[in-house]
Amino acid sequence: QAQLVESGGGLVQAGGSLRLACTTSESYFSPNAMAWYRRPPGKQRELVATYTTGASTLYADSVKGRFTISRDNAKNTLFLQMTNLKPEDTAVYYCRLQTWNAAYWGQGTQVTVSS
Repeated sequence: QAQLVESGGGLVQAGGSLRLACTTSESYFSPNAMAWYRRPPGKQRELVATYTTGASTLYADSVKGRFTISRDNAKNTLFLQMTNLKPEDTAVYYCRLQTWNAAYWGQGTQVTVSS
């Protein structure tokens, strides 16, 4: 089974930046099948960013222009660079991998943005 390990969350002031990382094994690493989601307090989990085909990307409207998804194939790692963070970005952020027969989720990393 795939294991996804997220890191990089923390507490930051509004306007600050964080970079999240999601690492998995080489055999499972597939950036076009991976995505970042988040679950804000009291709300449902929502898609934040993903690759679609090739190097094309898709972002939630609320993060466009502030977040950037990227990858390091040599390190089997997917990144989410978050800039100009806002209090409403506070959430647990998850990495998701979709294989041909299953969806895998990381344990999540907490991002808290103070005003």
